[in-house]
Amino acid sequence: MFFDHHYSDLKMKLMIRSSMTVLLIMLGLLAKSTFAQKAESAKGIFHFSGAALVTNNGISLIPSFSLDKPAAQFSMSMGKRRLSFDPDLRFSLEGKPWFFIFWWRYKLLLQDKFRFSVGVQHSLNFRTVTLLIDENSNEVIATRRFLAGEIAPSYLVAKNVNIGIYYLFSHNLEKGATRNTHFFTLNSNFSYIKLSNGFFMRITPQLYYLKLDKEDGIYMTSAFTLAKRDFPLSLSAIINKSIQTDILIGKPFVWNVSLIYSFSESYVEL
Repeated sequence: MFFDHHYSDLKMKLMIRSSMTVLLIMLGLLAKSTFAQKAESAKGIFHFSGAALVTNNGISLIPSFSLDKPAAQFSMSMGKRRLSFDPDLRFSLEGKPWFFIFWWRYKLLLQDKFRFSVGVQHSLNFRTVTLLIDENSNEVIATRRFLAGEIAPSYLVAKNVNIGIYYLFSHNLEKGATRNTHFFTLNSNFSYIKLSNGFFMRITPQLYYLKLDKEDGIYMTSAFTLAKRDFPLSLSAIINKSIQTDILIGKPFVWNVSLIYSFSESYVEL
């Protein structure tokens, strides 16, 4: 047990170091790409945006999975018009890490009505497990590593209304759990629904198919956001319901409410 405990600690340290290495490599590639890309205008524009939120229930990128406890999330996006690096760090409000996702995204097409982007990511999922050490129970944080890719085409149907599809394939590098995940959605986005006094609402419903190795299911989910123009705080809610599934992981109905602080800045190369 003593060996297992130290092996688990060593493995976790190596995983965290590997994720930091990937982060540094991605930042280096982003910086290199930023200077290498041909300027689309007289001066290149570099964006940096992000959001921080607190919620009563942390919900994963795949909405049928949730933390089932209050959580905080910090997401950022940095890059130029087409290429960006988008880290996403999630924690329980107890201060324990939950999910670290390091996205690298590229917009293949940027037309007036049609857009197509692709992305790759390296992510870490943290969970608390109990080990018996010298007849005493000890909680340690175990980590699972994932590699994933995504494609996301969308089409602007009308002003502030678009539809699209999204496909994510994720591979678990650890044994003893779900190895391959397929997540396919049909989605829409109704943005800037005007209310009053500068307030607006955004609604993003989607229908999705989820497959975990041999188990699969169909679900529906929707996010509702209430915001005020030129004000950094917004309120958001997510509901998720299974339609037909044989997947045992997750709950048939999941919901949360979140308070979000957002910011966005643009910088011009001199």
